[in-house]
Amino acid sequence: MKREIIVTDYANEITAAIPRGVLVTTKNGDKVNCMTIGWGTLGTMWSMPMMMIYIREGRFTRQMLDASGDFTLNVPFGDANVKKITAYCGAKSGRNTDKVKDLGLTLVESDLVQAPGIAELPLTLECKVLYRQLLDKNAVPEEIKKAMYPEHVDSSNPMANCDYHYCYYGKILKSYIIEQE
Repeated sequence: MKREIIVTDYANEITAAIPRGVLVTTKNGDKVNCMTIGWGTLGTMWSMPMMMIYIREGRFTRQMLDASGDFTLNVPFGDANVKKITAYCGAKSGRNTDKVKDLGLTLVESDLVQAPGIAELPLTLECKVLYRQLLDKNAVPEEIKKAMYPEHVDSSNPMANCDYHYCYYGKILKSYIIEQE
């Protein structure tokens, strides 16, 4: 069962969870992939509720998202202990493994997008990508480049950090909490 919410009523919970790790889930055809992110912005853009997420160029999730054009943001809520889930989804590439199967995650069909929700991270935002932009590496301050984008890690490595992020502007179409029936 899904209990619809007003996303701004949960802004504190969402923004507090992001640095600890939330999942972005994508679906393209029959393939579902989820990835842990720690950077995101909840707000208003073009007079619409918007979730901005940041995904590195070389990530499989970026390829999936570019192909599908939508995503869900899956946020821990209540007493959900998801450290194992977010650690695994942040360390493994969906290019080489089925994270949903490996972790036994419970997919919940979305109402307005292809990407499913995940019952284990029940606070769900269904989002449609309206715009994406690669961060301009020449505009990033030098101290941030050194900390976040060192050039010594091969971009094919799942933990790579030398490629830059795309910012995806996802219009929030629906928000809810997945509840056990």
